[in-house]
Parts: sequence; structure tokens; C-alpha cells
Amino acid sequence: MPSPFEDGIAAYERGDYLTALHLWKPLAEQGNASAQFNLGLMHADGRGVPQNDAEAVKWYQKAADQGDAMAKINLGVLYANDQGEPQDYVQAHLWFSIAAARYPEKDHREEAVSARDRVAAKITPEQIAEAQALATNWKPKVK
Repeated sequence: MPSPFEDGIAAYERGDYLTALHLWKPLAEQGNASAQFNLGLMHADGRGVPQNDAEAVKWYQKAADQGDAMAKINLGVLYANDQGEPQDYVQAHLWFSIAAARYPEKDHREEAVSARDRVAAKITPEQIAEAQALATNWKPKVK
């Protein structure tokens, strides 16, 4: 029997974003990192909800804090592009660095490294050192 999360995936894949939202939101509020990531994606893309980068940041942050690698990459993108939060290359570098160090899939790891390097070209060595120190000291939060 599929779980509410899996039912949400099926609804999302068939374009029934409102059903996916209703299935995932309670899970996200209870701390399910995958549901949190998916709510971030829905807000970033405006699927089933009005497009809202600040809400996307909120949900990606919750998922990233629990270790979700793709949420880390997406947070880095939002910080780098001044979406949902003021542009902050140190935060972008931080999230790309953490994703690069912890992402299990090679393609996504390389994507995170490439994005981190593009951001590094825009900031000072001191800012890079600050981001690296933050990344080194980062630990997932327990829900």
C-alpha cells in the first residue's frame, strides 16, 4: 500500500499539484525532509501554489538542515540569484560546498562543485574562507 508521500509523488507526476500539496504539507510540517524539499520545489516553480521564492527558501532550508542534498543545491541557487533571500554569495558557496561534499550521486556532486566555483569567482578570498569555515562546521539538525 503506497504511503501518503508516494501518493503525493503520483499526484505530482500526473499534474495534480493540489493533491500533492495536501498530501505533502502535513508530512513536511512533521519534519519529513523529502516532503519539505518537494514543497520548496512547488513554491519555486509555482505548481499548486503561487510562485514564491521566499517560501521555497523556507522549505528548502528545513530539508537542507536535515541533510537533503538537492535542497542544499537549490538553496545555493536561490542565494546566488537573489531569489527569496537577498543575494548572498557566502551562503550560496556554503550550500554548494556542503552539497558537493555530501551528495551521493556523481553528476549532482559535479553540479554543486561547478556552481560553487562560479560563486567563488565572484567573492573575495576572505569570503571564501568564511563560507568554507561555515561548511566545515555545518551539521544536520535533528528533527
